[in-house]
Amino acid sequence: MSVPSFYGAELRYKREQAGLTLEQLAEGSFRGISFLSQIERGERGMPMDLARHVDQRLGADGFFERRCEDAAKARRAGHPLYFADVPDLEKLAETLEEWAPNVIPGLLQTEPYMRVLMRYGEPLASPELVEERVRARLARAELWKHADRPSYWGILRESLIRSTPIAPEAMAEQLEHILEVIQSTQGVVQIIPETVPWHPLMYGMAKIMTFADAPPLVWSEGDVDGRIADYPALVKEYQRSYDHLRAVALSPETSLALIEEAARNYRDAAQQRE
Repeated sequence: MSVPSFYGAELRYKREQAGLTLEQLAEGSFRGISFLSQIERGERGMPMDLARHVDQRLGADGFFERRCEDAAKARRAGHPLYFADVPDLEKLAETLEEWAPNVIPGLLQTEPYMRVLMRYGEPLASPELVEERVRARLARAELWKHADRPSYWGILRESLIRSTPIAPEAMAEQLEHILEVIQSTQGVVQIIPETVPWHPLMYGMAKIMTFADAPPLVWSEGDVDGRIADYPALVKEYQRSYDHLRAVALSPETSLALIEEAARNYRDAAQQRE
């Protein structure tokens, strides 16, 4: 059991032992029932103020406050510090809309693609760090297996499926994986064709996340850092730009057909090399 899962299971055990419902435990904490439930399932981190509240209500002698940072560190394992909150936000989101101009989004990556990407993008990373980050990225993709997963819409630049540093067979697997995820989750993927050189959001990736009980957020990332934008006017500007980006992309049906064709071509190239 992971540290966050153990932490959540202990919270549930102590709460039930005290004879309290989630609603009763949440009372006076300024947090909702769903928030506590997600912590008990190991899906969300425990804020320090809530840990103190829980300790007081359950008479836990400071256990949850003392172990709060341990659980938080375990949740961050394998992710850059600036990215630490994003995996939890992805799980909680109702919708995820991604624009990927330079690399296939992490939630859609296969392990071989991850490894090559890290080798080129972080040439000085130790083998141990690479392994840790691969495990963390694969764990993020577990959200596709959840019944309450977010609805997904991804937009990719055509060059991402046309040119690649990885072997043809591995690239075929990568593209087939994208098709499988999109089709099995009723998601949407669109391609910006190479014939469209100018379009909105030209200068970097963006991930727009909406939530049932919180305002929308935007995650943007560069080579060595990233940021979460929550200022409403800025988020709306990202949303408008994303809508315009959709308008210049190929249709979802055409985009899937393009990915299927590219996957077949990579399969053929791999067979010719054998």
